[in-house]
Amino acid sequence: MDLIYLDYAASTPVSEESLHVFQQLSKECYGNASSLHDAGGRANEILAYSRQSLAAILGGEPDGIYFTSGGTESNILAIQSIINGLPPHKQHVITTSVEHPSVHHAVNALQRLGVKVTVIDPNQEGIITKEILKQALLPETGLVSIQHANSETGIIQPLAELATVLKERDILFHTDAVQTFGKMHVSIKELGVDALSISSHKVYAPKGAGAVYMGAHVPWKPIYQHTVQENGLRPGTVNVPCIGAFVAASEQIMLKIDQQQQLDIQLRDYFLQQLKKRQLPVRMLQESDQRHTLPHIIGCFFEGFEGQYVMLACNRQGICISTGSACASGYHHPSPAVKALHVSDRDALQFIRLSFGRGSSKDDIDQLLHTFERLQKEKKGA
Repeated sequence: MDLIYLDYAASTPVSEESLHVFQQLSKECYGNASSLHDAGGRANEILAYSRQSLAAILGGEPDGIYFTSGGTESNILAIQSIINGLPPHKQHVITTSVEHPSVHHAVNALQRLGVKVTVIDPNQEGIITKEILKQALLPETGLVSIQHANSETGIIQPLAELATVLKERDILFHTDAVQTFGKMHVSIKELGVDALSISSHKVYAPKGAGAVYMGAHVPWKPIYQHTVQENGLRPGTVNVPCIGAFVAASEQIMLKIDQQQQLDIQLRDYFLQQLKKRQLPVRMLQESDQRHTLPHIIGCFFEGFEGQYVMLACNRQGICISTGSACASGYHHPSPAVKALHVSDRDALQFIRLSFGRGSSKDDIDQLLHTFERLQKEKKGA
């Protein structure tokens, strides 16, 4: 049985181009980038090129790129390092209730150290508006961290609008762009953010690399003492092969980003059409306005079935879908991102997510819906 993968929001397969670069650098570029000999110099050259390339994609400066082990570490290091560098009268962080768990872990750790933390909720459409943000601002607010788009609902936040509110008050703005990087054009300047996190395994590169961008004006301070790697941001030997593969995959994905987005829209529309045609009791998380959501992510409810049951039933048929963020899997409770849309606990537990990527097809959707039909028939016959 061939595997049907519809969980690209959780992770992506490694592309041939990225794998080739990873293997080549692993064989030929094995020196430590901190070493002064030629092997170390070669590794350092790869890092320098990688910074330049990634900065060009993001519309930032190479000196602002700091490589990490992934999105989780990028979020934690960005938030904690920025707060660590802000003065005592600017020790207030604002974030949202629908962030990735890594953001909540970061601000919770800061709160235990005495930093004031405010968590705001989106409106009933899942959007953080300027009005909601303004109500949470305090004179001591130093940093706001709001995701670019949610990995479970696909809802895109209006960061550029929110940035105007913060710039007027000289408040730093961080965003978790792990889910949007490589799926839509992400520009630091257009978004108006000061810091941004991205990850390798969402863009068809090996797991184990990520990056955080922080502008030259951001007064961050290391949370790890006596560290020299990545200008002191994080300790440990830099993973040059994985970083090189990450950048190669990023360059490749940008070549066809608009084309892939159109394919995602076509697959989403086909899914909706087939639901109606087959008269399945599947309700979309957002019935109408899809302008502010990522087209490759579909959140829905299969009425009468818990999401985990549907996910496992699909898995038995060789179909991979999810019930939400992979970083929160194993916890059988309603997703905060889904609950934020005024969904009942009962309905929230029925939530399932499918997400498209390279190789996704209408046939994949047909196979998925065929499994849904069989589940529905089994329930009626029970």
